[in-house]
Amino acid sequence: MKEKIGSNAGIVWNALSGHGEMNLKDVKKVTKLTEKDLYAALGWLSREDKVTIVENDKEVFVSMV
Repeated sequence: MKEKIGSNAGIVWNALSGHGEMNLKDVKKVTKLTEKDLYAALGWLSREDKVTIVENDKEVFVSMV
């Protein structure tokens, strides 16, 4: 599982580097990851202090640190 999560984290990282800050819906759409895989990848990136996750008006936004 670690390898898959790490690979998916790379997919999310590349999406953010190409698009900048995005809401979760757009990250999911761009990466084509399942919700479960997306959240695991974001957890990985968050744990490594690579992304910032912010809730604003009931919408969650993700950006690179």
